[in-house]
Amino acid sequence: MTLTLGFIGLVTSDMPAALAFYRTLGVDIPEGAEGAPHVDVVLADGTTLAWDTVEVIRSFDPNYAVPTGGHRIALAFAHGSPAEVDATFTRLEAAGYPGHVAPWDAPWGQRYATVLDPDGNSIDLFAPLGEAPSPS
Repeated sequence: MTLTLGFIGLVTSDMPAALAFYRTLGVDIPEGAEGAPHVDVVLADGTTLAWDTVEVIRSFDPNYAVPTGGHRIALAFAHGSPAEVDATFTRLEAAGYPGHVAPWDAPWGQRYATVLDPDGNSIDLFAPLGEAPSPS
């Protein structure tokens, strides 16, 4: 058996706000989906990214409670260059979304930044800094 990641599901308390954020991030979400209780899109790599409202989750799990506390999930979106990371971070902040960690050059060789989506999920942005060093 080969295990592959095919689906990432997020629960949102505000579907229109969530979809607006992910559209600003660059996810191609059909217009008019804001009123739906479930929305999913297939990303370029074939992974499905989906959103369900709290109400739809409670329709089959009446005891569902929105998680509280720290880092519940982090989604990391690859970018083609460090400049693209900076531009996406700036675009999201300009649209009113909170920057959590400003772009920085991480010691593992990536330009990295974190913003928070409307439900408080960490959305990481990353790109390679350059050529990886050759093994000695």
